[in-house]
Amino acid sequence: MAKIRVNGHPIGLVGLAEAMEEIARKRTDETDEALREALIDRLSADNYIPRSARPAYGQALLREFKKFLGEAVEDEPAAGLSVLILGASCTRCDQLERSVLDMLSEMNLPAAVDHVTAPLEIAKYGVMGTPALVIGGKVVWIGSVPPKHRIKQWLLEAQGASPA
Repeated sequence: MAKIRVNGHPIGLVGLAEAMEEIARKRTDETDEALREALIDRLSADNYIPRSARPAYGQALLREFKKFLGEAVEDEPAAGLSVLILGASCTRCDQLERSVLDMLSEMNLPAAVDHVTAPLEIAKYGVMGTPALVIGGKVVWIGSVPPKHRIKQWLLEAQGASPA
């Protein structure tokens, strides 16, 4: 399952890579509107796309399709707080993810949480050890699982609140 950002929220889609390849082989010379409709039609077969959200999905899918073709496009910014756990699915990485999710739940704080396991993606953050924690685009911890009170402090700071 691949993730794309629709209206700032990460959405998982089944068959995205296959749809991109198929449409790239057949339809690259079409208008953006025709490409949006083709992508939505193709992906609606295996994914639920609400009728009211079709325009937003269309924009997101067209953006991903252009990236797939190698065109330069600007990523859609995340809505709300973004938290990344960097590291392979090892015990410590999974423990860090659980700690972050527990703290978000305890604080009743909405956030997009992703666990990045691909070495090339992790390298983009310049970290040399895992697990690593990225909150709001800033690497805040590397190499172990921080105490929950520190996670809470970083989440509050990322939200613009002063730590208690």
